[in-house]
Amino acid sequence: MSSETRQWQQADSDHYLHPFTDHHDLGTKGARIITRAEGVYIFDSEGHQILDGMSGLWCVSMGYGRKDLIEAGYRQMQELPYYNSFFQTSHPPAIELSELLAEVSPPGFELTFFTGSGSEANDTVIKLVRRYWDLVGQPQKKVFISRKNAYHGSTVAAGTLGGMGPMHEQTGDMVNHVTHIEQPYHFGLGGDLSPEAFGLQQARLLEEKIQELGPENVAAFIGEPVQGAGGVIIPPDNYWPEIQRICRAYDILMVNDEVITGYCRLGEWFGATRMGVEPDLMPFAKGVTSGYLPLGGVLVGSRVGEVISSQGGEFAHGYTYSGHPAACAVAIANIRAMREENIAARVKTDIGPYFNERWSTLAEHPIVGEARSIGMVGALEIVSDKSSRARFHKDLNTGTRCRDFCFENGLVMRAVGDSMIVSPPLVSEKAHIDELVEKAWRSLDQTLEAVSQG
Repeated sequence: MSSETRQWQQADSDHYLHPFTDHHDLGTKGARIITRAEGVYIFDSEGHQILDGMSGLWCVSMGYGRKDLIEAGYRQMQELPYYNSFFQTSHPPAIELSELLAEVSPPGFELTFFTGSGSEANDTVIKLVRRYWDLVGQPQKKVFISRKNAYHGSTVAAGTLGGMGPMHEQTGDMVNHVTHIEQPYHFGLGGDLSPEAFGLQQARLLEEKIQELGPENVAAFIGEPVQGAGGVIIPPDNYWPEIQRICRAYDILMVNDEVITGYCRLGEWFGATRMGVEPDLMPFAKGVTSGYLPLGGVLVGSRVGEVISSQGGEFAHGYTYSGHPAACAVAIANIRAMREENIAARVKTDIGPYFNERWSTLAEHPIVGEARSIGMVGALEIVSDKSSRARFHKDLNTGTRCRDFCFENGLVMRAVGDSMIVSPPLVSEKAHIDELVEKAWRSLDQTLEAVSQG
């Protein structure tokens, strides 16, 4: 290891408080220092080339080093690096982006509220939903129903909305009127049920919860089309249509969290379209700029938008960086590039099916209980016994060890417990997918050898 890398690691340990990190462990091992990136690869300070199977953090959809995105931000910073959208003020990038988003969104989504992140977007969802019900004369409708193991961000409000146990343990339920139902995780919870029977069973947990709480008290149901950080939980095909039926039957709003699944990740511009449903609100972030600058927002459907914009008075909510000019300029360039390069169609009919086919071959590995994928996201379930789906003992830290082997082999693959997940850049070529699968298999071999030794 070079002296420069050691100096960076020491300064990092001394001064940089990382997100979702055991800092004692980090200080012992030393951070991995990433210094540059190009295409679908990142490079560390020791010069190692690593295939980025996670698109950064689900976000670098169009790959690294895109001059069109870089130059869009540079040009905007020269002209108007920042101005706010408060007090009846606007600027061209925010206006143009909101117009462009209306064009690529499903019918009825004409309005956008901009934020700086997905967490802020879901905080905004809470306020929009409650403001809507106040304005239509049903202020008692306050309860949000979410799902266990859901991830909707890490601010206090968004963290409460999500269903991640460790986050709740550290912060408590700091936002009132949020409750959770079980997730549609067929591999982990489905037992001997068919996917179709399980999908209906899990969706109808929503109906049971609404009846328990009283429909007059329930404001909204929120869910990711595919649960990302929870382990790429892909619901059965009949799950989301049944969720929509229930929401409409009991007159509650349906929110599809598109922070991960939006902007072509599943082969459609939005995951809601892939799942065949029509939500009322769609929070987004990540892929809207391919991660080049921070930007998030909420796409507001006509049911909510018409009430908020026409009879709402002041919507007392906003952020300093709502509609940041440079971030909006990058998003405009990113969406135009996605359109010009037919990224949604490419994921739906070309690179996505190839990824799905190659990824499925990993199910043949001795410690893989399931290899599932949709669009350009995938998960592997690591098990000690395929027939019973039994896991390795938790003290073996199987997922973490597999993740570390992946890095050693030049691949970023994320561990969620003993589930391994990927989200490759949408511009990946077939050779990159082949490389990903080959390195994943090699890492699984090393994991099997390691856990066999204890």
